[in-house]
Amino acid sequence: MSISTRGRYGLRALLDLAAQKAGKPVPLSDIAQRQAISEGYLEQLMACLKKAGLVQSTRGVQGGYVLTRKPDEITVLQVLTPLENSLTPATCVSEESAFYCERQEYCPTRFLWQKVKEAMDHVLSSYTLADLLQKGKEQKEA
Repeated sequence: MSISTRGRYGLRALLDLAAQKAGKPVPLSDIAQRQAISEGYLEQLMACLKKAGLVQSTRGVQGGYVLTRKPDEITVLQVLTPLENSLTPATCVSEESAFYCERQEYCPTRFLWQKVKEAMDHVLSSYTLADLLQKGKEQKEA
């Protein structure tokens, strides 16, 4: 399982917002330019993130996007979940899927896939946007 371009670019866009002055709307064109993401694609990602309640938009000349919460209150898991179709290593451990496997009750690998999903969810929910910004700052200083 790998994180798609949607997830990676969406996370980069929110990190860009988190790095800006809090409460001041950031134009989509500015984010697109800084992150080297097409504005059209970024519009799609932001619509998804807006629907998830992570960003809000303001129209007009001074318009743009802002985070709905502080960067230390938004986890990576919260960002990736609405952008990815699935964050599971196998469909049999997907919570959002009604997938049923006839081997589910006795499958020797289902346990493994469940553990992988739990570990991944733990790591992704352990880091916030603020944590990633700090890590990036530390890497630049090193």
